[in-house]
Parts: sequence; structure tokens; C-alpha cells
Amino acid sequence: MNREQSCQKSGESAAVAEFLDPQKQVVVGVGGTARLHCRFRSSGPVASCWIRDSEKVVFEGPRVCVTNTSSSSTLVLSEVLPVDVGSYSLFVCNRGGTAHWTINLRVIDRPDPPASCPFVSQLTHTSLVLSWSGPCFDGGSAITGYVVEFQRLDRSEPSDWTELINQCPNTSYRVRSGLDPQGQYHFRVRAYNAAGVSDPSEESDCIKMNTAGEPLQEVTSYVEVVPDTTHKARDHYQVHEKLGVGKFGEVYRMTHKQTGRVCAGKFYRARVSREKTAARQEIKLMKEIHHPKLVQCLAAYDTPSEIVMILEYIAGGELFERIVDENFDHTEPNSVNYMRQILEGIQYIHSKRIVHLDLKPENIVCVNSAGTLIKIIDFGLASKLEPGKHLMVLHGTPEFVAPEVVNYEPVDVATDMWSIGVICYILLSGESPFQGNSDAETLALVTAAQWDFNPESFDDITEEAKDFISGLLRKDKRTRLSCEKALAHPWIALFDDSNSRSAKSLNKDKIRRFLARQKWKKAIIMPSYDVTISANALGKEAEQAVASLEKQLWSEPCFHRALHDLTESCGATVHLACTIQGTVLLTVFGKKAFSMFLKTGDTRHFCKPAEMRMHG
Repeated sequence: MNREQSCQKSGESAAVAEFLDPQKQVVVGVGGTARLHCRFRSSGPVASCWIRDSEKVVFEGPRVCVTNTSSSSTLVLSEVLPVDVGSYSLFVCNRGGTAHWTINLRVIDRPDPPASCPFVSQLTHTSLVLSWSGPCFDGGSAITGYVVEFQRLDRSEPSDWTELINQCPNTSYRVRSGLDPQGQYHFRVRAYNAAGVSDPSEESDCIKMNTAGEPLQEVTSYVEVVPDTTHKARDHYQVHEKLGVGKFGEVYRMTHKQTGRVCAGKFYRARVSREKTAARQEIKLMKEIHHPKLVQCLAAYDTPSEIVMILEYIAGGELFERIVDENFDHTEPNSVNYMRQILEGIQYIHSKRIVHLDLKPENIVCVNSAGTLIKIIDFGLASKLEPGKHLMVLHGTPEFVAPEVVNYEPVDVATDMWSIGVICYILLSGESPFQGNSDAETLALVTAAQWDFNPESFDDITEEAKDFISGLLRKDKRTRLSCEKALAHPWIALFDDSNSRSAKSLNKDKIRRFLARQKWKKAIIMPSYDVTISANALGKEAEQAVASLEKQLWSEPCFHRALHDLTESCGATVHLACTIQGTVLLTVFGKKAFSMFLKTGDTRHFCKPAEMRMHG
């Protein structure tokens, strides 16, 4: 029997309520009915209430029904919505104190459509590779796959949409057969989870198979950006589907109206002065960055109604998503290539005294779905180091932040090097060196710099790779490898591709599990583990409600409906009823005169006897 209880002991020796095998989590689809039920064992009278998210008292309403008995309580939510997601705690009070149990409610729905239309690479006359971005919201349940569809266009009328594959596990798919060398096609993608299949993504551009081999356009020069303060982004760009959302605002795929160039537009949430300052700071930093391994700023708009930064669109997807693709061979030499590119990009910003401060796998993306070129993105937390001034920050992702961030100590370029070490560790093993069971445990492991090489995961990894990681994951930032020293390290500079051990394909299963865990963290759902609530953690409304439970146990009884005299015939059934509020012990006296005795504390109350006359 699982049990989670908090007690505030009263003067009596009675035991608090004991929960009997209660639920931990309830999962229900949108529009369904959620039944949260708790049985408990308790002596004497009880009072109970439901609290949501440690803040709000749950009251009965059109969609809410609460049923309480002396040994159980049931909360039923009908026609559930995503806004109903949360932790629901039952507080049960008796003469021994107060106990509580928390049940997590998850509401799942179909996912949003994939955030981008499919993009085509590696085009031949009979095959191609499609890649796309996952949904912005997974519906509260992990994405389990994708459905890829095509439509033929080079006929008198476009054909119906046809499935190419209905169980694609990744955000890319190689089409090897079924396409006419002279055909013209549209492609689109649907995502699915445990709740169902999403609506389709936007359609791809028209793909002509007979144009295979034509070179792709690449950026050959950099743009000196001057923020436009007279126009809005929509004056020059057509806005398409949403690619992502975060605390800063939203990112959309966009097309330049004159040139047709596809870009990404970052629309900042800039309602207050602090948000506007942060947005302008990022744009200012991005204007200084011109390097092939870093995402490029193409334009910026700063008007009273909006702040927007236009970035180059990178269609290849996250690096780790590429690695787990069935068509990709993950080896140590490939990992060296990726780490070298990351170091080259970070070396450039460090030369300008800029620190990224949010390096993690999600911010390393592939230029396209065919090659092995990468770029570093998302400089939203980046800062410029000022001479003679200490920079201290309290933001970042727990698994990737350096000890000095957790300890609120000055950060510098070495802080990024720690994060690069964590990325390299995961890239080679699929395991996170500091992953704990909670963010607090993870941060504790980071501050202690406690980590090692799991023999099973690093059995096929060279000693040079381990030495490289060890040079980065050092608690004393002064002893960490700099970008220059890391690029000169033998594992990076002198790696021997002919080493048969190093060329062995690495296991992708652990990286897949790592990615799945990261997706669950992003999802807007409650965790599956128990939520512990202390009295001090309750909001004001919830605290008052819990405190009132004990008062209900000891409140003075009062009669809302008293007994009345009755006259009945012999043999008839007599029903004597009255309504009482408060804690009562009932006693009935006499044969013809009936009264009720109630006890609350040391005070005794009597109601006026009711006379019952019998005839016949």
C-alpha cells in the first residue's frame, strides 16, 4: 500500500486517515470523463476537500461532481479539456489530524500538425529524402510516429493523397521506390500519438523528379543588418506555419515576397520594457555573428507594435534526430566531425567575447537532411563579456549547465566548454552524465562534478575520446580545455579514421531513449511520479480550505430543520427527520417523546421533544 500523508496532530490520540491503494495518475482523452477516487480508513467523523495544483479548491459545477463518504471521496470531471491538466490532492481531516494524497491528471489529445512542410534533398530520378519539423505541441502524449503522403500533379487532375509510409519513426524518410522519373509531386506529413493522428502539415513545393542533380542555392555572403523601424515584417515577408514557441515568443516559417527566399521569423514577446531590452540585445549580438557554423541574422524589425528577427531557415532538423535516423551510420569518426564544427563555431563567438550559455543538443541543427554540416542556433541567452565586469546568470538547462551557473558564480567562455563536454558525452554514449531523478538531483550532481564513464556505454569508444571529455568536464573552469586547445586535441586534430575500432557503428538505442526523455520534458503534461505537497506550499485559498476542515469537525451544531409533532394511525411507518450542521452524536429517548442529543466538545444541546400521538 502506497501512502503519502502529512499530519497536524490534535490533542487526541486518534490516528490520521490511511489511504488504501489510491490512484497515482489518471490519463484521459480530451472530451472524456476523468474519475479520481480515493478510499481511506478512518475512525470517527471526517471532513475532506479537493485542492488543485496546491492553489485552488475544487468546487462542484456543471462539469465537476464531488462525492464524499466516511471512507472515500470521488472527484469526477466530465468533458475534460487540456486546461484540466494538473495535480489534484484530497485532504482528509479527522480527530487525529490531516492526511492527503495527490493524483496527477493527464489530458491527451491528437498532436498539432508537423510544424513545417516536408523539404526535399538527395533528389534523384527515382528517389529522394524528405525531412520536416515535429509538431509544436504533442497533445500531451509522446509522438510515436509519422504518416507520409504524396499527391501526383502531372495529370489532368491531381490524384488523391496516397500513403508512402504510415509508421515512420523519425522526422525524415528516404523514398526509394514508387515515384515516376518524369512525375511531379506534392508531399505532406501527419504526426500521431496515443490519442490519434494529427491534421496534415502544409504541402511541400512541387517536386519535379526530372530536375534531379540541379545544384541547391547556398548562402555565399553575409548581411549587415540594420533594424527597420518604419516597416513591419509582414510588409516584406509572407508568414506561414508556426515552427516553435517559447518564453521569448514564437517562430514562423516565412517567405520573402520579392525573392521567394524561405526564412525563419522570430516574433518576440515584447510587451514590457524588460522584454524589449532582451529582444534588442539578442538582435544586437546576432548582427555581430558571421560564421558558417552559426545561424545568420538576415533582417530585423523594431516598431512600437512588434520586434522581429529574420533568420536563415535551416531545414535539416536537430543533430541527434539525424543520428538516430535509420539511414544514418553513427560512428566515432562522424562524432569527431560534428564536435569539430561545434568547436569552430564557438571559437568564433568566444573570439568576440560572446558566450552562448545554452549549448545543448536541441540547439545543434543540420544544414540539410543529406550532408553532415551543422549550425548552432538560439542565442537568446547569450551575453557579451565586458572587461572588468563579472557576469553571473541563473538560467540554462539543468543537464548542460556548468557548476558555476548553479552556484551563481562568474561565468566566462569556459562555461560553454563544460556544455560541449556534456554534448560530446551524450553523442558517444547516449547517456547524460549528470541526469538525476529530478532537476534538483541533477543540479546537485553538476555542482559536485560527479560523473564517470559507464563501461558498457564506452566499451567501443577510444581512449582519446575519453581524454577529450575529461578535459572539458572539470569543476575548476580554469583547468578546462579552451576552444583552441580542444581543436588541437589529438581526438579532434589527429583522429585516425582507419582505426577499425573507432569506425564501428555505435548503438543508437540509448540516444533514442535520451531524445524520448527530452520530448517528455517539453510536453505540457504532469509527471508520472507522485507530487509531494507540504502545508507551507499551499496557496492562500487552499490553505484556508484545509484549515477549515478541522473547524468542521468541531463546529457547534445547529438545526436547519427541527422535528415536528406527528399524528399517525397504529401500524403506520413514522419518519422523523431534521437537518443538522456540525459534528453530532445522535441519541433517541423515550417511547412517545423523541429528542436528539448532540455533543460538540464539552457543550451539550437538546432539541425540543416532538410528541407522537398514536390512534386506534
